[in-house]
Amino acid sequence: MDTPNKAAVVIRRLDADTLGPTEGMLTLFGEAFGDMPTYAGSRPDAEYFRRLLGNEYVIALVALEDDEVVGALVAYELPKFEQARSEIYLYDLAVDQEHRRQGIATGLIRELQQIAAARRAWVIFVQADYGDHPAVALYTKLGIREDVMHFDIAIPG
Repeated sequence: MDTPNKAAVVIRRLDADTLGPTEGMLTLFGEAFGDMPTYAGSRPDAEYFRRLLGNEYVIALVALEDDEVVGALVAYELPKFEQARSEIYLYDLAVDQEHRRQGIATGLIRELQQIAAARRAWVIFVQADYGDHPAVALYTKLGIREDVMHFDIAIPG
């Protein structure tokens, strides 16, 4: 029996003129992180996304299969104070459950590396939660592990 060929996954960077995949990204993040209230509870409007994606320091990538978001990555370029350089903070990365273990996350990170190189960033950094073994395995494969502490400092008001 013949099985239909799957469509190729295409990685695309979003910009102020490419808002279509943002809804799919937010849904994917909410499902993957088990946090739909954060990612679907109060979605920004199109004008917000135009401003956000028009910011040169915001990097949003999607992996599309037949125009469906099957993977997504959001990163932020952080200009540094101590030297004339920047670093890239990989903030969100998710792949649809049915599309995992197919190289999509690695492909998204490889694309981010190309963008970082073009921007002359000196490093990409990412955090992973203890117990998130797939993320830890992926990042260990691609980078050097540092054990650091993370603190959230509340904003008064």
